[in-house]
Amino acid sequence: MNKIIYLVFSIVCLVAVSCSAPKELGYYSDAEHDSAQRILTTYTNTIHPGDQLYIYVNSETIESVIPFNQETHVEAVEMSRVNSVSGSNTVQPMMDAYYQGKIKQVVGYLVDEKGFIQFPILGKIQVAGITYDSLQNVIQRRLKVEEYVKDPVVTISPMNFRVSVVGEVRRPREIHVIGERLTIFEALAMCGDITDSGMRSNVVVMREKNGVATTIEVDLTKKTIFDSEVYYLQQNDIVYVEPNLTKKRLAEMNSEWPKYVTLGFSVASAVHNLSRFLKF
Repeated sequence: MNKIIYLVFSIVCLVAVSCSAPKELGYYSDAEHDSAQRILTTYTNTIHPGDQLYIYVNSETIESVIPFNQETHVEAVEMSRVNSVSGSNTVQPMMDAYYQGKIKQVVGYLVDEKGFIQFPILGKIQVAGITYDSLQNVIQRRLKVEEYVKDPVVTISPMNFRVSVVGEVRRPREIHVIGERLTIFEALAMCGDITDSGMRSNVVVMREKNGVATTIEVDLTKKTIFDSEVYYLQQNDIVYVEPNLTKKRLAEMNSEWPKYVTLGFSVASAVHNLSRFLKF
């Protein structure tokens, strides 16, 4: 009798633990095999206060862009100090040092809280709210119109582009990206992918929009992800992978397990005592 009671109790516990929803292990599973899916989302990444920008000005006349580039400008200043004593030519030794990689670390241009950067010679430039391409065109036009550089080619990219991935991924972490474009799948891959306990059908992206924190839910098992505004992640996005029902139930049972064990043994003991009483 006692063996039957404990066997039934064990079976009930195992059933409670194993009851769960089916696992989701695939991505955009509703897409046909060997099919092509057009990405309708257009990527636009605007500049925000707190961003740190790398800006490099190039030209066929190398001497004309030296004041506008942090690395070459630092080298030029140092070389001019040496050459003021020696009396030698400044430009060629400076460029030799530059191309040999003997330059100071570039710190970039920090966008202040009002959305401005302080650019050499051109002064304050409003950058917050516009795209990198737009800022590139603004600087190129000013350098040419104001006759500082005849044929400027400006390259701009973020230096502190980062996103955070948390929740049910193998390696939750903050990702620092070189460049300005990162898809949600690339971010997940950099974190070791979603675990078997993660809900691929309900991934949340937390994003700041005009000073307001918003949450955007996406289903990675559907091909509609390619149309989502969060297919391309933006600066400071937070990706949260929610645990599935199995993980949630296990977590709940773990927290309540001592109570259930105590209750189970109490019931088993009561049944045992009752069975002994009935024998008399």
